[in-house]
Amino acid sequence: MPDASIFDRVRSSITRFRRDEGGNVAVLFGIAILPILGFVGGAIDYSRVNNARTAMQAALDTAALMISRDATSTMTAAEINQKAQTYFNSLYKHPEAQNVVVNATYTNSASQGSRVVVTGTASMATDFMKVVGYPTIDFGASSTTAWGTTKLRVAMVLDNTGSMSSAGKMSALKTAAKSLIDQMQTAAKTNGDVYISIVPFAKDVNVSSIANTSTKWLRWDLGQCYQSNGWSSSWKGFMTQSDCQNINNSSWTATTKTGWTGCVSDRYDTPTAYDTLSTAPYSTTQTANNASNRNTQFPAENYSDCPTSILPLTYDWTVLKNKVDAMQPEGNTNQAIGMAWGWLSLLQQNPFNAPAEDSNFKYTKAIILLSDGDNTQNRTSTSVSTIDARQRLLCDNAKAAGITIYTIQVNTNNDNNSSVMSYCASGSTNYFSTTTADGINTAFSSIGASLSKLRLAK
Repeated sequence: MPDASIFDRVRSSITRFRRDEGGNVAVLFGIAILPILGFVGGAIDYSRVNNARTAMQAALDTAALMISRDATSTMTAAEINQKAQTYFNSLYKHPEAQNVVVNATYTNSASQGSRVVVTGTASMATDFMKVVGYPTIDFGASSTTAWGTTKLRVAMVLDNTGSMSSAGKMSALKTAAKSLIDQMQTAAKTNGDVYISIVPFAKDVNVSSIANTSTKWLRWDLGQCYQSNGWSSSWKGFMTQSDCQNINNSSWTATTKTGWTGCVSDRYDTPTAYDTLSTAPYSTTQTANNASNRNTQFPAENYSDCPTSILPLTYDWTVLKNKVDAMQPEGNTNQAIGMAWGWLSLLQQNPFNAPAEDSNFKYTKAIILLSDGDNTQNRTSTSVSTIDARQRLLCDNAKAAGITIYTIQVNTNNDNNSSVMSYCASGSTNYFSTTTADGINTAFSSIGASLSKLRLAK
């Protein structure tokens, strides 16, 4: 082969090699492999750290809530920290987390309530990011539980009618009510955090614990009205003598102070308004009583089946449970009068004059209404629909005033659910229906948990 030809072929090959850029891919990949591994590995490492951080947050949240149940103003910082560590260690199961440190602080003041802050920090060794100079990643979380900025005032309005004597209902009610009282005592860190009133009701309520025959907010001019029907007579209601005389063939029996056991009936609207719901300024509202308007006063009645007396708001837990034990079943059912007096017991006006409220705190007012049957009698009627209509209006007014209402229907006879009980509840989760006496305790326990949560600020 001529030398010129060989030379030309060599020169052509060199030219092609010089112009060939295919090898740059390998060179560039070799240069980029390190940061690529760093980014991919970093995503994996951060995913592991994020899982550990999420688990830490959940453990700290639970530990903070548990400490808030235990903490007292007499506990030292070391004792609070020890509890935090113990609770956290039982909940956090991530051995790959290193150098875990948990701290807890507890503060308490009259104006700001109580607060527990639990913080946690840790680090985790990396598998990939150490290649680019990050052998560990630090992470942390914190949880705050506050309580005591909201105070509770709860009225327990409890059916004491004759039907509660069957199927073990009264016994179950007493057990459940006392358990709720214990729950509320636990929720109260200091005296006054939680107040409870107890309002036993039948057709009437008993105010002998706060009144006597000379009490100014009572009225004594109402009596029993009957209409003669030939050989028999029918009850027309508890009303004034003049209203009774407007009924043909009527007779009227006055209420006497002698032998009065403390019972009062529904407040007085005119009989027409009371039956038609055209107006109801007194029996379904909490208009303050006024000596110049007798209809704002509370009618005393000689009622033979008077329930045990109302206990006004108190945080004397023993007295509360003793009152529950004193309840006895007798008489007819008027849920509305129980509701009315439960609402009254929460207000700073006659007849109860509830304890003054501190402007530094929020106040949640709640009524728990338990009954085992339909309404059967109020001041003027034995019609279920008529009495229910009064109660609906009363519940509307109470809810509009900011009262939270829980209702419990005990239906051991498998009757239809009471529409007025579910209507009165502040929401579907505030209404409880049970067909067994045992269900009373379940309902009260759920309500107790709900009320306790209202004490948590964040």
